[in-house]
Amino acid sequence: MNHTVEKYFRNEREKAVQSWRPERPNAIERDIGLEAHVRREMPVFLTLRDREGNALATAMLPPGGKDRGRFRIIIVAASNADPYPEQDVAIAALGAHFGLTLDRQRCFPYGR
Repeated sequence: MNHTVEKYFRNEREKAVQSWRPERPNAIERDIGLEAHVRREMPVFLTLRDREGNALATAMLPPGGKDRGRFRIIIVAASNADPYPEQDVAIAALGAHFGLTLDRQRCFPYGR
């Protein structure tokens, strides 16, 4: 979709991997549980798509989809465009699904 959310995905994944502390760091099985840890710690990345599978907007939500106060939610369309004029109903449904308020003022970069 030619936007910067991919950069956030890579950065957030790296942060989650770096925060992993295995129970037995010197054991061969030290990384068992790493992927579960990453899934718990990383933000949720989702793409809203039309019926044909074309990407309409990409969202970065708090880890587990639960509001953690100061987490900076990002929702962008292709080329970092504002998806709200055309996708406001779908974005509201996504917010309702996770119990989050995804209004335009809160979601970076539109709330600046």
